[in-house]
This record gives sequence, structure tokens and C-alpha cells, in this order.
Amino acid sequence: MMTQTALKYDVKLKEPGRLELDVPFPAGAHVTVFVIELGETFDDLLVASESSLDFWNNPFDDEDWNHA
Repeated sequence: MMTQTALKYDVKLKEPGRLELDVPFPAGAHVTVFVIELGETFDDLLVASESSLDFWNNPFDDEDWNHA
């Protein structure tokens, strides 16, 4: 299984709609980029989804699944 790295950047576009990012990947690497315009309603959803990730990161759940 191939390991994938997810990165999140909050940036403002340059003129005219230009986006520049420095990423920790070598030149020529293939990447997939999702571009989402953030608004007030989406910010709430994003915060809720990020805060709920701790549910999955606990040693008791890992132990149960490792022995299932």
C-alpha cells in the first residue's frame, strides 16, 4: 500500500487568480490538488471535521482492531 501525505494550506490568491505554494515534494512528483473557496458556512464544517479526528486516534480502539 502506498503512503499518501495530505497537506493543507490557507492562502490568498495573487493577481489574476494565481496560486503559488512551496511543497515538500521533489520536482517532477505527481500530486493531486483540490481547490475550495472557503466561506463562512464551510469554515464551520471544516472545523467540525478536523476536531472529530481525535475519535479515531486512541489506543483502546487500535488494540481492538489490531486483534480483530
